[in-house]
Amino acid sequence: MATQLKHLVHGMGTTLEAPTWPAIAADEAEAVLTHFPAAGRMTGLHWHSPRPFSAATLVHTTNGAFLLKRHHHHVRTVDGLAEEHAFIAHLAGAGVSVPEVIATAEGASAVAIGPWSYELHRQAAGEDLYRDRLSWTPFLSRDHAHAAGVALAELHVAARGFDAPARRQQPLVASFTILPSADPLVAASAYVAARPALAAFLAESPWQAQLARLFERADGDLSSLLAKQPPLWTHNDWHPSNLLWTRGGSVRTVFDFGLADRTSAIHDIATAIERTAVRWLDLGQGADDAIAVPETALALLAGYATVLPLSGAEIAAIVSLLPLVHVEFALSEAEYFTGVVADTASAAMAWDGYLIDHADWFFSPPGKDFLRRIALS
Repeated sequence: MATQLKHLVHGMGTTLEAPTWPAIAADEAEAVLTHFPAAGRMTGLHWHSPRPFSAATLVHTTNGAFLLKRHHHHVRTVDGLAEEHAFIAHLAGAGVSVPEVIATAEGASAVAIGPWSYELHRQAAGEDLYRDRLSWTPFLSRDHAHAAGVALAELHVAARGFDAPARRQQPLVASFTILPSADPLVAASAYVAARPALAAFLAESPWQAQLARLFERADGDLSSLLAKQPPLWTHNDWHPSNLLWTRGGSVRTVFDFGLADRTSAIHDIATAIERTAVRWLDLGQGADDAIAVPETALALLAGYATVLPLSGAEIAAIVSLLPLVHVEFALSEAEYFTGVVADTASAAMAWDGYLIDHADWFFSPPGKDFLRRIALS
C-alpha cells in the first residue's frame, strides 16, 4: 500500500500527479506471472513506470527481469495488444532490437484477468537514459537526435512486408484516417461520430469550425500528398524515452508500440519531429518564439537520410503535414479522457492545448520559421 501512495505519474503538464491506474502490487504481479511460465518465480518489484495511461512495473524473477504492463480493457483488450505484438514480432524477425514479448501458457501474447489486460516483456538491452523525462521534452544532444533518425529509418526498412490491416477502433492509437481523406472535415466528423463519449464532449463547442479553420490554413495539397504515400506500419510515438541507448550514444532498442498503426513513413517522421523538436510544455509561458529546436529536427532528418535518403518532395510533404500531424492522436486522447476515465479537464487540454494550440503555433511566425528551416534541409 505504501508503494501505491508514493507512486506518481506524468500529467498533461509538467507536474507529477496521482495515477489514474494504481501501481501494480506485489501479490498482483505474482498472480499474473503464473500465466507466463517462462517468467519464473517473482523475487521482487524494482520500479513503477511514471507513464499515465497504464500501469507498469519492472519485475525481477528467477528467470531474469521483465516489464509487466497492465491496461484497463476499455483501453486495450488482449486482441488489441496482439495487433502491436504481431508488429513487434515482425520487426524482431527483420533484425530490429525490440523487447521480447512473453507468451502465456496457452500461447497468447497477453492475458485478461477481470477488467485488466496484462502483457509481459523481457527487459531489453540498452540504457534507459530518458526513463523519467516527459514525452514532450527534446533529446539531450544532437547526436542522440541523429542516432534516433538512423534507428527510425532502420525500423521503416524492417517494417516493409508487414501487411496487417489498420488497427481496430480503440483509444490511444495514432490512426491515419482524417488527413489523407479528400475531405478531412467529413472524415473528422465520421471519426467523432463513431466515438459517442468524444461526440458528447465536443457537442457544445464549435469544434467543426475550429478544425475547418486549421484545415483551410494547411497546405491545400496536403490530402493528395498523403494519399500518395505508401502505407506502412509505423511506431507513431518516436521520442527519446521510447528508446534504449548504448554508451556510445546510438539506439540499442526500440520499445512501446502502443500507438503503432498502419500510417506512412512520412507520418512517422513528422510525428517524431513534432514529439521531440518543440518544447510544447513551455507553450503559452511567455516565450513561444523560443520553444522550437530546429537543430533537433535537422539532426533527426540527417540521421534518417543516411539509411533512406529523402527526396525534396518527401521533405515538402513532412513540412506540410507537421502542423496537423497531432490532430488524430489528440482526438484519441480526448476520447480516452472522456470515454474511459471521465476526466473532462484533461480532455479539454488534449483538444485546446494540444490539438488547437499546437497547430496554431505552427502557423505563427516562429512556427513558420521552424518549418522553413526544415524545408531548406
